[in-house]
Amino acid sequence: MKTRSQIPVPKIAFEGTGTANPLAFRHYNPDEVVDGRPLSEHLRFSVAYWHAFRGTGGDPFGPGTIRRPWEEGRDALSVAKKRLDAAFEFFQKIRVPFWCFHDRDIAPEGRTLAESNRNLDQIVAHAKALQQATGIKLLWGTANLFSNPRYMNGAATNPDAHVFAYAAAQVKKALEVTQELGGENYVFWGGREGYETLLNTDLKREQAHLAAFLHMAVDYAKAIGFDGQFLIEPKPKEPTKHQYDFDVASGIAFLRTHGLAKHLKFNIETNHATLAGHSFSHEIEVAAAAGMLGSIDANTGDPLLGWDTDQFNTDVKELTLAMVSILKAGGLGRGGLNFDAKLRRASVDIEDLFHAHIGGMDAYALAFKVARRIIADGKLTRFVADRYASYDDGFGRDIAKRKIGFKELDRLVQTKLGEPKPRSGRQEYLENLLNDYLH
Repeated sequence: MKTRSQIPVPKIAFEGTGTANPLAFRHYNPDEVVDGRPLSEHLRFSVAYWHAFRGTGGDPFGPGTIRRPWEEGRDALSVAKKRLDAAFEFFQKIRVPFWCFHDRDIAPEGRTLAESNRNLDQIVAHAKALQQATGIKLLWGTANLFSNPRYMNGAATNPDAHVFAYAAAQVKKALEVTQELGGENYVFWGGREGYETLLNTDLKREQAHLAAFLHMAVDYAKAIGFDGQFLIEPKPKEPTKHQYDFDVASGIAFLRTHGLAKHLKFNIETNHATLAGHSFSHEIEVAAAAGMLGSIDANTGDPLLGWDTDQFNTDVKELTLAMVSILKAGGLGRGGLNFDAKLRRASVDIEDLFHAHIGGMDAYALAFKVARRIIADGKLTRFVADRYASYDDGFGRDIAKRKIGFKELDRLVQTKLGEPKPRSGRQEYLENLLNDYLH
């Protein structure tokens, strides 16, 4: 399948750290073999269609600044196909193996649900042909249940059952097209699943409705034979003041409470973690400890701003800590690293889109390599193991195995153990050690 080039930038090559070419990879070589697999399979990079090809540079204080040539035209479906052609040209040139989308990103919404579905079917057929021609795969699909005014009070948590039903129909179709395109995951992002004030909210009922919605999705996936992984993406606020999927921990509690824990894992976003008052690696560790680490939305926020700025992350230190946690958890499996990040308002050239993804991919590749050195060296692992060694035998092991109680421990302290001696956590030493790996 041949399409006319719309992007006057060559395919990005790996040129190593000595290059002065700003349109080249310095650390990310997708063909580099690590532990028997190419680096592209370890990192599984993905481009977020909504930011890369629907982002306009608009913000709450002004309209968009970014104009692309493929957006010209009066027929929405023709423009959607031309936009998709440009996207797949970009995917190939930036050398990512995956892409992600919302249903309304790729196809225009119609006047009725049936018309929206017909539009989606046309664009999905075009996307399927492009995937087959290029080898690019779908990491995950999802439904936009937050932009249309019908969802102003949420979708699955909406007080109006009519809106709930409409959202269910939309997700039904989104699951079908995700399956049609071979999507390896399906993501639920509850952008408005929460409340603004308890004066008009039945919190318990809304959470029960959200659980019912997710159970319906699980049941329908089984009915159509969709074997992709279901993911929840937590976010603490914005646009809703109190969102039910605040962070990974609250998400785990919700899933376990409603019998959904075996059906869903987490898609963790860096910017959402920090908005919740956590570090990126904290959220990864919490999900991994529960066996529920699924995928990553690779972005970051601005520490001076209190909203979701969705910037490309080039902080190698932060990403190294995250990659250590991911590697210790055994990797992301069917998940990947999706660049849910957008250009800054003043970055209006097509080259800026390349610079942004090159920077993010290089930063993650470097962090991956540093994290592997940290784990192979074993100093941090041995330090942590030694810090908890008292639980490996004797009464400590009995504590861990729940073979001892308060009465026995009280007797031990009063007759044998006495006062504990403080042991240093040596945080400063460990921070210096981390810097040694980074430089």
